[in-house]
This record gives sequence, C-alpha cells and structure tokens, in this order.
Amino acid sequence: MRIVAEEKDKLKEENLTDESTSETAEEVSEETAAEPAEAAGEAEGSEEETSRESKREKKKREKADKKQDALKEKIEELEDRVKRQMAEFDNFRKRSEKEKTMMFGTGARSVIEKILPVVDNFERGLASVPDEEKENGFAQGMEMIYKQLMTELEKMEVKPIPAVGEEFNPDFHNAVMQVESEEYESGVIAQELQKGYTYRDSVVRHSMVAVVS
Repeated sequence: MRIVAEEKDKLKEENLTDESTSETAEEVSEETAAEPAEAAGEAEGSEEETSRESKREKKKREKADKKQDALKEKIEELEDRVKRQMAEFDNFRKRSEKEKTMMFGTGARSVIEKILPVVDNFERGLASVPDEEKENGFAQGMEMIYKQLMTELEKMEVKPIPAVGEEFNPDFHNAVMQVESEEYESGVIAQELQKGYTYRDSVVRHSMVAVVS
C-alpha cells in the first residue's frame, strides 16, 4: 500500500511539472508572438514619423526656394532700375556736353563774325600803305598787330578759305560776278573780293569771288 501511495505522489508531481512546463511554453509563445507585433507597430510609427519629417523638410525647402526666388527677382529688378538710371544719366551727360559744345560754338561763332570786319579793315589799311612807307614804325606796328590777331584766330581753329586758283565750290564760295581770263579755265576763281573763313570746318563767312566764265 505504501508503494502504491508513493507512485501516486510521483504521478502527481510529474503532472504538476508538465502543467508548469506547458504554462511556461504558452507564456513564451505569447511573448514571442507579441514581439513581432510590437516591432511591426514600432516600424509603422517610425515610417509615419519619417514621412512627417520628410513633409516638413519639403515644406521648408519649398518656402526657402520661394524666398530665394523672390530675392533674386527683387535683385534683378533693382539691377535693371540702376542700369536704366545709369543709361539715363549717361544720355543726360552726353546731351549736356553736346548742348555745352553747341552753345560754346554758337558764342564763338558770333564773336568771330564780329571780329572778321576788323580783320578786313586791317587788310585794307595795310594794302593801302605805299611801298616807301611800309618800313616806318607805324606800318610795321600795324603789321605786327594784324599777324598777332590772325595767329589767335588760327589757335581758335579759324582759317581763311582758299579762293584764287581754286575751282568754284558753292559750299565755300559766293560768286558775285563772272570774268574773262587767259590764266584760269572756266569755273575757276580768278579774283577774291572778300575773304571767307571757316570755324572748325564749318563756314563762318563765304568767300565773295569772281569766277571765270
């Protein structure tokens, strides 16, 4: 009887051990099954967080790109405005210089036109001096003043227009009469009645001439 009781106790202990082992196995199985689910959840959460961060970064880049484009556009606008103002200032400067030159030229031309009759009177006076009196002090002084006046006019780019022996040119000469000549051909200037002058290549006064017919 004692042996039978001992065997029953052993069987009870073995059953308890099996049940404990079974419970442990089930717990391990449940924990092992839960781990992939938790890992999957964590992966999904990580993907969502990464996606949100990617969207935020994209928005930041788009905002930065828009801001940079706006700055570029503003800079281009300012550069264009500066270029326009510089071009306008350059045109204004050129116009001012041109107007200044024209005003100076007009004023100089007006003064030259008033001086030329004085030059004519000098030439007439010197031409009327007899040969025997050209050596006296007064005649020589008049000659020196005349040469000084012509030198100053030449420095101002005032030059006499060639006439006698030149072919008639209506741009420089004013024909007041026709003459017969054995020395010059037809259309050539044989006599200068009044000397003409140019100022910087523009005619101040035309030469009054007699042309061979």
